[in-house]
Amino acid sequence: MFFLDEICFGCYNIFNANYNSKEEIFLFTENDRCMTYEMKNIQEEIIRLKKEKDICILAHSYQAREIIEIADFTGDSYKLSVDASKATSKNILFCGVHFMAETAKILSPDKRVFLSNISAGCPMAEQMTPEYIKSIKEKEPDRAVVAYINTTAALKSVCDVCVTSASAVKIVKAMDAEKILFVPDCNLGAFVKKSVPEKDIMLLNGGCPVHAAVDAEEVHTSRSLHPNALLLVHPECKPEVSNLADYIGSTSGIMNFAKSSDAKEFIIGTEISIAEHLQYECPDKKFYPLSKKITCADMKLTTLMDVYNCCKAIDSGDESDAHEILMTDEEITSARVCIDKMLELGE
Repeated sequence: MFFLDEICFGCYNIFNANYNSKEEIFLFTENDRCMTYEMKNIQEEIIRLKKEKDICILAHSYQAREIIEIADFTGDSYKLSVDASKATSKNILFCGVHFMAETAKILSPDKRVFLSNISAGCPMAEQMTPEYIKSIKEKEPDRAVVAYINTTAALKSVCDVCVTSASAVKIVKAMDAEKILFVPDCNLGAFVKKSVPEKDIMLLNGGCPVHAAVDAEEVHTSRSLHPNALLLVHPECKPEVSNLADYIGSTSGIMNFAKSSDAKEFIIGTEISIAEHLQYECPDKKFYPLSKKITCADMKLTTLMDVYNCCKAIDSGDESDAHEILMTDEEITSARVCIDKMLELGE
């Protein structure tokens, strides 16, 4: 055990409840003169801070295992949208990317919402501007605009309904409109178009650059290496990949399929962290990432220490590490219309 004034310069300082006292610090192990954090102890400290500061942690399924373990809610974008709207804590801490925290703020405007790593964005979310969509709507006024939830609040404000990969097909089927403009992901849009052939769905050239990086050749290579494995693919992958899949579905759909299936081997065609989570949750089964290309750098930005530092900063004298999501009432109101429609039609 060590006292604060015995820790070498350059180390982080973790205080025990009272930040001004010389309490004994249990979160360090000695390594020469410097002290290092133990992951389990950091997790325990985050759990303590959550209770002390009334923080609800939401973690997307693409987050690292050590973050998933300390979250109050985990799942894909749609599930976390619902969880955010029902959370009772006064503070919400999102472990994911910016548009997800922004969505949580839109659904819970009376709460303070924070993002663990402020640099975590989404390339797809910023591919299209509101002005561009407005220009298309002027030419196609009878088309309802369906926006993938992976979009900015500004873009959501000019759309009719939001969808996630888990809810897209169900929501488009439930809409009264017969003509649809689906943005921004043309691969997910192509999957929806194939699943809902009775509707006229217009697509634009956008999408997830990570999922779209995989091609059919990699599928054939993976199948040759794992001939007994089922291929489970996210609809953000290109059609040439999805068309070869045994199952196409959202992140939660892929995980649920793998857990409930009698099969023992699976090739996972989405972010590689999902294969790892399934290895923990189904130790009697084997999971193989389809491609190392499906690695989301933005999701990997968030570390357990980011979560700890954010929890520590919330409601402290210095919130510079808290990364609060701030939006005007007008921004929240205009963007919420299509999100509320998603929650209504997705039920």
